Amino acid sequence: MISIRNLSKKFGTKEVLHQIQLDYEQGKVYGIVGENGAGKTTFFRCIAGLEDYEGEISSDLTPLKNHLGLLLTEPFFFPKITGKEYLQLLCQARDVQISNMEDKNVFDLPLNQYAATYSTGMKKKLALTAILLQGNEYFILDEPFNGVDIQSNILITEIIHQLKALNKTVIISSHIFSTLSDTCDEIHVMNQGNLIKSVQKPDFAILETEIKQMTLGKKLDKLGLT
Repeated sequence: MISIRNLSKKFGTKEVLHQIQLDYEQGKVYGIVGENGAGKTTFFRCIAGLEDYEGEISSDLTPLKNHLGLLLTEPFFFPKITGKEYLQLLCQARDVQISNMEDKNVFDLPLNQYAATYSTGMKKKLALTAILLQGNEYFILDEPFNGVDIQSNILITEIIHQLKALNKTVIISSHIFSTLSDTCDEIHVMNQGNLIKSVQKPDFAILETEIKQMTLGKKLDKLGLT
C-alpha cells in the first residue's frame, strides 16, 4: 500500500498540489484525470521522490523509490546509449540480472540503436520495458498510451491487467478515457491541484459523461459549424 496524507507542493508562491489524501492498495489499478496543468505529473514526481513536498507519503516497502517504476511522459535518455544498454542500466540499478534481453523485447525495438534516435512512441515503450524488467511492486504510468501505435496500446493494456493479477499497484494518467475505463478499478479527478472526486468502476460511464459536458460546454456552438 501507498498512503498519502496532506500532500501539498508549491513552486515559489504558487501552490500546485493542495492537501491530497489517498490510499493506493495492492492489486488495484488507479487512474488520474484532469486538464493540463491540474498537477498530475507533479503529483507523480512527489510520490517518486523527485520533488520536495509538504505532508507524508508512506508505503509497505521502504524506501518507496527503490520499489517504484516511474514512466514519465517524455523519458530521458543519454545521447550515446543504446536501447539494450539502457535496459541493462536500469536492471543493474535494481540488482536484476537479465541474460536473455532480446527475448524480453516484446515491443520489437531496435535495441542496438541509440535510444535518443527513437521516435516518441519507441522511447516510451523502451522506458516501460525497463521498469517492467526491474521487478517493481509499484508502477506510475504518466500517459503510457500517448504517442504509441494501436498494437502497442493493446499490449500495454494487457500488461496492466497482468500487473494487477500479480498483485502490483498501478497508477495511470491518461487523456484517453477509454483506456482508463478498460484498466482501472478507481479513477480520481484532479483540478488545479485538488483531488475533487473519486469514482468507482460502476460509475465510470457517469464520470465520462460529466467530463464530456465540462469539456464541451457550448464551445462547439461558438464555432458556428453548418
